[in-house]
Amino acid sequence: MRILYDGQIYGMQTAGGINRYFANIIGRLPQDFVPTLTTCQPHKVNYPTHPKLKTIFYKRFGFRPGRLSYWLEPYYFRALTSFQNFNVVHPTYYSLLTRQEIKSYRFPIVLTVWDMIHEIFAPDDIQVEQKRRAVLAAQSILCISNNTKKDILERYPSLSEEKITVTYLASEIDYSLSYGSEPVPAHPYYLYVGSRASYKNFDGFLTAFAKVISKYSDIKLCVVGSLFNSTEQQLIYNLKLSDHIEHYGYASDCHLAKLYRCSIAFVYPSLYEGFGIPPLEAMSCGTVAIASNTSSIPEVVGNGGLLFDPKSTSDLTEILLFLLDNPAERERLVARGLERSKIFSWDQTVAQTLEVYRSIAN
Repeated sequence: MRILYDGQIYGMQTAGGINRYFANIIGRLPQDFVPTLTTCQPHKVNYPTHPKLKTIFYKRFGFRPGRLSYWLEPYYFRALTSFQNFNVVHPTYYSLLTRQEIKSYRFPIVLTVWDMIHEIFAPDDIQVEQKRRAVLAAQSILCISNNTKKDILERYPSLSEEKITVTYLASEIDYSLSYGSEPVPAHPYYLYVGSRASYKNFDGFLTAFAKVISKYSDIKLCVVGSLFNSTEQQLIYNLKLSDHIEHYGYASDCHLAKLYRCSIAFVYPSLYEGFGIPPLEAMSCGTVAIASNTSSIPEVVGNGGLLFDPKSTSDLTEILLFLLDNPAERERLVARGLERSKIFSWDQTVAQTLEVYRSIAN
């Protein structure tokens, strides 16, 4: 089978969750499949690996005035693929490298929908309209959770539920990676990993954590991610947390696995997610996942962690203190989380994706 992957995401970012998703999908395709990736990058940077992977390089024209290139390039890009006979097209994002709509492809289209974050939190963003057109153009849609499926059907009531298949994600790290020499905080700590965009509710976590410090003054908060912005710095100062936070700007998979395993618990206070990889990583690495009870997150955590109302700081504070007051219960939760994490695997995700490919190709 010949699959065309439009490589828009590789022009948008060099690393990220979507990149890892396609690395696992393409890298695990059967040996008799021939995947083709379109790209505007002259060098292969973090591309998926497959013995038969081909790339089609879209070279930008660079004409002056720029609008001449903008007008001509889509016709050139489309011509590069038009003579090839693909069974399926699977775009890596809701827009294309050609700057055309996804429906411009004359082959069956499979589209992965991650979440409705832009629709909920940034409804005027250009990606909302791009996604709408992509969703309506696709012959088959993959959703990474039942919650995303529910959201997309509510958003597009004319969409047939039969077109949608739920394919869960999986973790790429587990406790086996966590025994290296990478540094971790010397004191007991809670862990936060990733983006701190407003919907991630990091401020609410800080407020709850400040109440924990009033009882357990030796506890730390380890944060992995970008530098704190001025608003976060001010809140940390106001809550008197400056001496209780350790920050890591970057952590390799091995380092992250160790940070998970050695923590009291990983905390995920997000108001909305399409799936929620970090809680799954936490459970896979042998720590407790404390996570919001909203959107897709309960689908991931299940009974393998502790869920709370992300709009209630007192609810989160109570759970944070509960683990400190009940160490034996923490060990039971770690065991349950490890068992829960085994439900999710990339092999299963790819097998379900292949079923969709074959169904629309036929």
